[in-house]
Amino acid sequence: MRVQPFPSEPALARRVFITGASSGIGAALARHYGVKGAQLGLAGRDRARLDAVVAGLDCDCSAYILDVRDAAALQQAAQDFIDKYGPPDLVIANAGVSRGTLTEHAEDLAAFRAILDTNVLGLVHTFQPFIKAMKERGGGALAGIASVAGLRGLPGAGAYSASKAAAIAYLEALRVELASSGIGVITICPGYIKTPMTDVNPYPMPFLMDADIAAAKMAHAIEKKRRYVILPWQMALVGRLMKLLPAPLWDRAMKKAPHKPRPDWDWL
Repeated sequence: MRVQPFPSEPALARRVFITGASSGIGAALARHYGVKGAQLGLAGRDRARLDAVVAGLDCDCSAYILDVRDAAALQQAAQDFIDKYGPPDLVIANAGVSRGTLTEHAEDLAAFRAILDTNVLGLVHTFQPFIKAMKERGGGALAGIASVAGLRGLPGAGAYSASKAAAIAYLEALRVELASSGIGVITICPGYIKTPMTDVNPYPMPFLMDADIAAAKMAHAIEKKRRYVILPWQMALVGRLMKLLPAPLWDRAMKKAPHKPRPDWDWL
């Protein structure tokens, strides 16, 4: 499927705000844009890990310790970033959480809420404080990290699949809402990326990609003004097949699929 570009994301983002920047894809994106000399706002929940990411960068950078479920904290961080650097060229809502969930277990209800709040409302909380300033400046880009897991419901990962399906739909709606504003919206759906989130998976992960390579490909997609991208390209083919499979065949294929672990510790 050929993806059409959105209108006005700058070729080189000079001011970039990234959530979930303390590890994984977020840290890799910070390194990618940091090397290019961007002014960075990096948000994450883990102070020690975020400080380590910042220490490894040679660029103008501000760190924000926050949880994307906290809308007020993001509003404060956004205002601080705008006061220091001006409206961002690019905001990347990357923060996300995942764990195995089963609806039959009452103890998983809290995990369902945490995953949906982080992976869906976290996008809204991240973008909302920046939109007015970006409109007034005349444009920019908002990039949301969704997942191939949002294309179909994966057994044992109902909360995660639901959250990423909602993220894909939300980002599409936002893209249309902002179409005349000069602000582009890009949906990025990675497959398996080697991060702490996937390190716990006890099953094979086809087309597993290094986080730094994934970050470079994501940045390239943003620079090329894509609206929607699945990566790597092999996973894009798998994703198309997933969408085309009729329900009976999907059910049969997934009946014995391995499940993501349900940890018995405080995972969030």
